[in-house]
Formats: sequence, structure tokens, C-alpha cells
Amino acid sequence: MTATATRHLYLTRHGEATADERALTPAGRRQAELLGERLRGVPLSAVHHGPLPRAEETARLIAGRLDGVPLHRSEVAGDHVPYVPGRDELPPESAEWALRRLDGVTAEERERGARAAREALARFTGPVEGDEPRHELVVTHAFLVGWLVRDALDAPPWRWMALNHANAALTVIRYAPGRPPSVLLHNDTGHLPEGLRWTGFPPELRVR
Repeated sequence: MTATATRHLYLTRHGEATADERALTPAGRRQAELLGERLRGVPLSAVHHGPLPRAEETARLIAGRLDGVPLHRSEVAGDHVPYVPGRDELPPESAEWALRRLDGVTAEERERGARAAREALARFTGPVEGDEPRHELVVTHAFLVGWLVRDALDAPPWRWMALNHANAALTVIRYAPGRPPSVLLHNDTGHLPEGLRWTGFPPELRVR
């Protein structure tokens, strides 16, 4: 079959996690529940989530507010570094910042992250086969959200690094046949009260 139907990809970062990242905080659980409430009217066919506890718990709480939408564990939706650039790819004014940020990434992590990034693009992006539009949610981590948004905007591979995503914020990308991808929403926290917004962001980037 030919990819003739539109895919709507809904992306979110897990809710706020505890210091050891093994579970969600009370605020993180509430963030997930509120996102589930926001998505109740969306005809989701699946909720995919990364394998780490903070993503799995977020997905389960979101799905608990939906009507029988199945959960699918996905290794490619895990917490990976999708791409490590060389110095010559980076703007001179920010090269040191970028390289320092990724300095501790091992060769094995680079290879694993690059493979997961390729598989995520193949699995979650682009139009779909058939006649019916598809709506899917991926509960993941900030790096993958940045990578998929970067790809939708046809930005250089290194550009994922400067795309931030708050906990339980919502990003939506539309993939329609014969058209470039459209980023319909990015980092939208409209479903969260003020006290639950902007967690996961560096303090200097938080919007009040």
C-alpha cells in the first residue's frame, strides 16, 4: 500500500521525575494526568513510551485518562543522545558549549543513540498507509522530542541540542502526503496550571 494518509504525531516529555529518576514526583504524576485529560478528545490509536520508569509511569497515567488506548513499550523512544556533531558542523560562537555538553558521551552511547534516532524517524514519522489518518502519542525524553522537531523543520542534525521541552508539555507534528511536515504545536503547557509549568527547563529559560 502507498502512504496516502496523514499522520499526527503527538510528543511529550515524561512528567517531573524524582532526583534518582526512578519515579515521578507528585507534581509529575499530576502533570501526566492533566495531559491525559487534554488528550481525551483525540482519536489516538496508540501510546508509545520509552522503557525507563519515568516515561512508562507517565504513559500509564496518561492512558488511564483515555478510553482503552493501548500502550506500547518502545526501546527507540528511550533516553538516547541522537547525534554528536563534529566541531566543523557547529557555529563558532557555540561550538565550545555544544562539545562540552556532549564530552562524556561514550562511543557505545553514540552508536546506540544514532541507531535509535534513525529507527525513531522510520517508526514514528511520515505519512501512513491506507485511507484513514493516524494519531499516535510518544511519551519520551527531551532529546528525542528535539530530534524529531529538528527533522520536521529540516534543520541541521546538531540543532536538536538547543530545543528544550518542559515536562508533560505537548508537541504535535503533522505529516501529510505530498507536503512538508508541519509543527502544529511545540512545548505547549496550556493544560498545566502555572505551578506545574516549565519543570525540566533550566531556570533562566522558564517563562512566567
